[in-house]
Amino acid sequence: MPQKKNCVAMLLAGGQGSRLGILTQDVAKPAVPFGGKYRIIDFPLSNCSNSGIDTVGVLTQYKPMELNSYIGSGAPWDLDMSYGGVYVLPPYSSKGEKGKWYSGTANAIYQNLAFIKQFNPEYVLILSGDHIYKCDYGEMIAHHIAHGAALTVAVRQVPWEDASRFGLMNTDASNNIIEFEEKPANPKSNNASMGVYVFNWDKLRYYLEEDEKNPNSNNDFGKNIIPAMLAAGERLSAYHFEGYWKDVGTIDSLWDANMDLLKSPAPMDLHDRKWRIYARNVGEPPHYASARGDIKDSLVTEGCEVYGKVVHSVLSADVHIGEGAIVTDSVIMPHVVIGKNAVIHCAMIAENARIGENAVIGEENATITLVGSNTVVADNAKINPGEQLAQEGTDA
Repeated sequence: MPQKKNCVAMLLAGGQGSRLGILTQDVAKPAVPFGGKYRIIDFPLSNCSNSGIDTVGVLTQYKPMELNSYIGSGAPWDLDMSYGGVYVLPPYSSKGEKGKWYSGTANAIYQNLAFIKQFNPEYVLILSGDHIYKCDYGEMIAHHIAHGAALTVAVRQVPWEDASRFGLMNTDASNNIIEFEEKPANPKSNNASMGVYVFNWDKLRYYLEEDEKNPNSNNDFGKNIIPAMLAAGERLSAYHFEGYWKDVGTIDSLWDANMDLLKSPAPMDLHDRKWRIYARNVGEPPHYASARGDIKDSLVTEGCEVYGKVVHSVLSADVHIGEGAIVTDSVIMPHVVIGKNAVIHCAMIAENARIGENAVIGEENATITLVGSNTVVADNAKINPGEQLAQEGTDA
């Protein structure tokens, strides 16, 4: 029997990510490439590893194959161990039952109560698989214990003009949560929930089981579990997070987060050896820039070959930039080939796409243009700003 764990992390990674358009046509949102070297899920997994949390359940659902393959045994994040480690947890059915998809964030955890129970933890950490940030979860758990809370919610202050877009935690002087508002028209605070929770295990189990009995519930932490705990008089605490955090669930936010890495200094230091962000090694040779290759203010990952000009852009592994091609303010994902004299501005090009010679994609300082995975853009084609071009050249 697995040994008792102080804390088990449950990472919600099953979302379709429809707001990312064709970027999630073939992969789950947490598997989307980010920052040249990484996938989005690398950040919460690395946070767990750096925080000393060695047991992580990854709850998958939508298009899980690439994500499952990427996680593998968990070795890149030091999560390949005999007792603990990383576990991929898809929806399943018991004998005599029909399969049941996760119907909400709370239901996803409910369906995996047996997984948590085998470790009999004191605390359960609930995480989202689509956030870019570095956080010491150990400090958050210490805050939770010090405040004697049944639930602690990580919050960060957002601009007041944006507060109505978030779930907000209204608190007293001691950071006790006294009210939760879901995207209110007239917010009382700007403490936005990050969707990161620490629960006492016994409380989590009780409220999930009660929620499952309610046929009218949305089975959601924000809409159902937190309000139920507040109504019952449980002590809920807010943990204020001060570092960089970005929800990359939209096209603009994903592009913005990539561009943030090009700032000097960057708002999130990927070179910090005390808090590494780990990723699966792609095993490519060093990148190469020819005599005519020109790289400025960009991140260029191993395996890239640059014969053209790259300015203020992020190139993932094994990208080929042809002679005379120009790439500016763009995110190029793995294994993309960009033909000679092609021009790309303000775009995100997904994995394995092929951009023909003399093609023009997007415009400077314009709406982000997307090219989906495995898509072939013909020679001399012109893709207008804001368009989404899917596989086989058909509009998404």
